[in-house]
Parts: sequence; structure tokens; C-alpha cells
Amino acid sequence: MKKTIHTNLSLAALSLASIVTFSSCKEKSNSTGWNYNDKDNGGFSLVDFKGQVTGPGLVFVEGGTFTMGRVEEDFYKDWNNVPRQVSVSSFYMDENEVTNLDYMEYLYWLDRVFDRDYYPEIYTSALPDTLVWRDELSYNEAMVENYLRYPAYRFYPVVGVSWIQAMKFCSWRTDRVNEQILINEGVFNEFPDQQDADHFNTETYLYRPGDYTQQNKKGLPDNDPNSQYGKEGRPVKRTDGILLPKYRLPTEAEWEYAAYGNSGHRVYNRTTDGNKYTWDGSSMRNPDKKHRGDMLANFKRGRGDMAGVGGWLNDQAHYTMQVKFYPPNDYGLYDMAGNVSEWVLDVYRPLSPEDVTDLNPYRGNQFTVYDDNYQDIGALEVLQEPQYNSDSDIVRLPGELPIRAVTEEENLNRRNYQKSDYRDHLDGDKQSSIYYDQDVEEGEAMMYDYAQTTLIGNTTRVYKGGSWKDRAYWLSPGTRRYLEEDQSTDDIGFRCAMDRLGFQNPSEKREKEHTAPKRDKFKRHEYN
Repeated sequence: MKKTIHTNLSLAALSLASIVTFSSCKEKSNSTGWNYNDKDNGGFSLVDFKGQVTGPGLVFVEGGTFTMGRVEEDFYKDWNNVPRQVSVSSFYMDENEVTNLDYMEYLYWLDRVFDRDYYPEIYTSALPDTLVWRDELSYNEAMVENYLRYPAYRFYPVVGVSWIQAMKFCSWRTDRVNEQILINEGVFNEFPDQQDADHFNTETYLYRPGDYTQQNKKGLPDNDPNSQYGKEGRPVKRTDGILLPKYRLPTEAEWEYAAYGNSGHRVYNRTTDGNKYTWDGSSMRNPDKKHRGDMLANFKRGRGDMAGVGGWLNDQAHYTMQVKFYPPNDYGLYDMAGNVSEWVLDVYRPLSPEDVTDLNPYRGNQFTVYDDNYQDIGALEVLQEPQYNSDSDIVRLPGELPIRAVTEEENLNRRNYQKSDYRDHLDGDKQSSIYYDQDVEEGEAMMYDYAQTTLIGNTTRVYKGGSWKDRAYWLSPGTRRYLEEDQSTDDIGFRCAMDRLGFQNPSEKREKEHTAPKRDKFKRHEYN
């Protein structure tokens, strides 16, 4: 199958010109003394790299060490969040929650690219559940009918989205951003007729670039590894540093670390006065003279008090509020307290704090590989139909590469992992659930099966932060709750994150000093 590349998305223009420039210098290898970028001297290609670009909508969060977990009284007495010190690597995070407008753009793209008569489940499975606004003893029909699509709510956080739907939005966003980068770099033309399996996918492009016949204005790419990518050269590779890493949900540790915004309270290697909420101090009202007395977040003050008194609605919202309405924290992140709670990447377990690693802690790993039946990734065919899991949910879309779980047989010699699914690692179902023997008659044989009763499992996901309908207790980033990954509510939304690759400090000056080491000139050794 040959692909045609195009886009007509209204993404914000990316200032990505000259992210990577082709190195024309005759710099020599420090290992071999051979010239880089020299056809007559091996032809190994080296491009100049100026650092990872910040993707649309993201802000940089410099990683570090912090105390993760409960900071207030555990009045539920469930002991599910014991404080512990962990480290989080630097990463990027959306400055605000994904809005209705963002999600409507996603729905529009799905409807435009995938034939709804042939693939009706692709579009319908992405639709938010607008009925989450209904309540047995409250009138909310205006929100049911208007919240997602009415223009007044364009910049309000999308709700009614499950964890599964949020993850698929992140994958779509990755491809659209990388597609726009290639267009801005002059690698792709713009075409408006993407259809079904014939659309841009980052993974397919990296592993099967020959599928993209409209990769540049000259048609088929130049396979010379020494040539420059772009209008008359080879396709972009991962080694060029052009394409961005995946957008994804933040881990629980990343979300909590970013929400505290304690960057202004650090002295060398210690935190002097950590925040209780996402702002300095424990007061809920703005101390600034101009906005004194206004609430710093959208939350419920008490029973029946959702927004204050008429004539002085201190948080201005009975339900959700448009993003960026309340002040940001020290990282420049908005609504990390209040407005809507947010999905994070982790599987929920009460005792995860005692089990997870202290560097980038996370529970939920499921290791996969491309389904390379031909033992050759180049021979792998892209999907022409959706790939489903055992529950008949769409896992991969047409145009993407098929994946499968890694097997224990192919990892026998590994010491760091052997199997695919580590969601219940060190806290398996037998330890975290209640079991009882159940006799089952099958013919003359008597079988013993195990029936399980538990509120949590491997499809139970963590969500963080308080919402418009929560009391102040839940505004503390240390609190955590859980919900099944296929469920949604009127007070849970999400925002995306992205890995920071390489240098962890945001200082461009320091990054340049550390990413361009001086190389000794190749000298002939004189033997005695």
C-alpha cells in the first residue's frame, strides 16, 4: 500500500524551522578518525542537533526529588498513599486541560478520515458520554445538550471521556503534531484527502517510509544515508531529532510533582517550604490586591455553595470554568487544583507507594512489540482494518502497525523483565482481593474455581486533583482516587504529557555546554 500525505488541520503554527540542520562540516569521529558526512570516507551521516523542541500546548517541567503522598489527615483511613521520597525526570505537560474545542477537532478528523458507513465504531467509540451530566434529583439537561458543542463552552475542559478515550486522543495528537512538523520542514506537501488506512502515522513513517509516495516534491525518497532529509533527500529518521516523542497521559508521580509547583521553594538540594495545594500558602482566596478575596480554584466550598453569592460569584462557576481563568502555579500550569479532576497513566493499587521504584514510579507497564510475523519489520504490513483486543475494543486503527504482547519465551535470557503484563506486579489479585472456593459441577468431575470480589483490578486507573464538585480536601495534589478505565464522569478530564529527552535542565546555555563535547583532533601516534 502506498500512502499519500496531507493535512488540513487548524493546529497552531509551529515555530520549528531549522530544528535540525544538516552538518556540512568535516568533523572527524573520535572513535575511528573517519570524517562524518563524507561519501568518500564511510558516509556516516551526522546532523546538528539544537535540542528537543517544546510541542504545541506544552510547558517544560524540570524534574527533581519530592515527597509524594498524603499531606493532610487521612480521614478515610484507607492508608493508600503513604508519603515517600521519589525522583521524577524532567518532562513536558499541557499548560491547561484538554478543551472541548481540542476534542471536537479530534472528532472532526476521525469523521473526515474514516468512512463512518464502513468503520462506524471508530467515530462512535471516541464520542464523550454527554449523559454524565444527568442526575436523578437535579436539572442538568442544558449541559447534556450543549456542553460539548455549544460555542460558549469551547475553552472549557472536556468531560465524559474515559481513560481509554484519553489515551487514544494522545496517540492522535502525536501523529498530527509530527505531520505538521514535517510539513513545516518542507518534507511533506499538504493534501486534504486522507482516507481510512491512507493517513499519516508516526510509527509507520519511521519503520516504513517507502509507503509515503508524497514524502517530498521529488516523489520517492533518496536512499543515500549521507543526503540531507527534505525536499530532495531521504526521509526523516529518528536520528535526525525532528519528530517529537509521543504525547501521553502523565504518570501519577509526574502529575503530583507538577501540581505542587514547588520550584520556587528550593534551596540547592532541599525543599524549604512545600506547597499544601498548587499555590503558596494554605488560603483558598487570592491575596493579590486587585483580585483580593477571589477563589484561587473552582471547587465546592460547602454544602449548597458552588460559586458564592449573587453579585459576587467568587469563582464564577457553578459547573466547570474555561481553562486559564484562575492563576497558574510556579510551572505555568493552570487548573491543577479544581475545575476537573484528571486521568493519569497509573493502574490503582492501595499499596503501590510501598512497591514502585523510587525513580519515575509507575504501575501499569504492559510491554508490547510489533507483530512481526515475517521476522522483519520492513516486511510488516500496516493494518487495513482496526485491531481489537479480547474485549472487542479498538486497540489500533487502520494505517497503524499491528502490535502484540511480548512472550516469556522470547525473554528467557532477560533479567529486568520476562513477561508482558506487570500491572499487578508485587500486588497480584490473590494478595489484593478476597477469594473463596466455589464448587462447579461439570459432568462427573468436580472442579474448583476461584471467584473474586474486589473493587479494583488491572483496568482500574488513578485520577488526581479536585474538581468543581469537590471539597477543598481533594485540591491537595497528594490525594488520589480511582475509577474503571472505560468509565467517565462529569468531573474528570485530562491533559497530556511528553517525555523530555536528553538534558534535564531547561537552560539553553548549559545545554549547549554539555551536548557539544570537544573532540580531540585525530593524530598519528608515533611509536618509539
